[in-house]
Amino acid sequence: MSSNPDFSDFFYAAPDGLRLHARVYGEANSAHWPVVCLPGLTRNARDFHELALHLSTRSALARKVVAFDYRGRGQSAYDPDVSHYNVGIEAGDVLAGLAALGIEQAAFIGTSRGGLIIHVLGAMHPAALKAIVLNDIGPVIEPAGLAHIQSYLERAPKPKTLAEAMAAQRSVHGQDFPALADADWERMVRAIYRETNQGLLPDFDSTLIDTVANLDLSQPLPPLWQQFDALAAIPLLVIRGANSRLLSQETLEEMRKRHPGTRTITVPDHGHAPFLETGNLPTDIALFLDQAEARKNPR
Repeated sequence: MSSNPDFSDFFYAAPDGLRLHARVYGEANSAHWPVVCLPGLTRNARDFHELALHLSTRSALARKVVAFDYRGRGQSAYDPDVSHYNVGIEAGDVLAGLAALGIEQAAFIGTSRGGLIIHVLGAMHPAALKAIVLNDIGPVIEPAGLAHIQSYLERAPKPKTLAEAMAAQRSVHGQDFPALADADWERMVRAIYRETNQGLLPDFDSTLIDTVANLDLSQPLPPLWQQFDALAAIPLLVIRGANSRLLSQETLEEMRKRHPGTRTITVPDHGHAPFLETGNLPTDIALFLDQAEARKNPR
């Protein structure tokens, strides 16, 4: 495990031997539930940097935070078999990483695809889940949201500079995120791209685009209500962007009906998916985790 002033880089072997990576923040924090952060389809551990710093160093109950790079993203190795880029295998990879770190139970935060992986983990290993934060994802995925993802991945620009990359992201997502400032767009771009001798490159295996491009959006994806219902005993916070195209208000209301006690936050001027480091979200997430742990482990 290599070190950084803010986190440590942890490398481990997937069940099939692929070399995978995670960031570990607050490694010495052991008094409270650890937190596992799972990013979106083409995203990586860097998405959670500011939130992880808050949870590990700035909140009332300092926690260990583990942010994963799935296979084919960030510092994890690319898989030569594109069929392995699926939520079932990725859920198994997360469990392997937790086992390597000696973590048996944790609170889980999942953005988009990360939330789908949490649904799978609930079926594979429910005892691992102490609390759940779903960021703009639920059991029903709206076709309009998937179509938007398909569109911008298939037509992804190839910027050469940071400024070009920021402009490109604004052109695609600016309508859904009208309140973002330059600093927000810069953080987003620095999380998406890596700097190379050839300029900026997306920090994921390009074959991931094929897994989305081949989806037939004329047919709705199978809903995950059965998997969601299995999470009913676990404290749940659902965050939704007010402009989200992927998680509808109707699905959010149904989630609240099926999971009594669900907390919800709607983030104004954000689409899919809200930036978890903005506004009051770090404080709100920390408070939710602290209260969930206090209810589970009363003094």
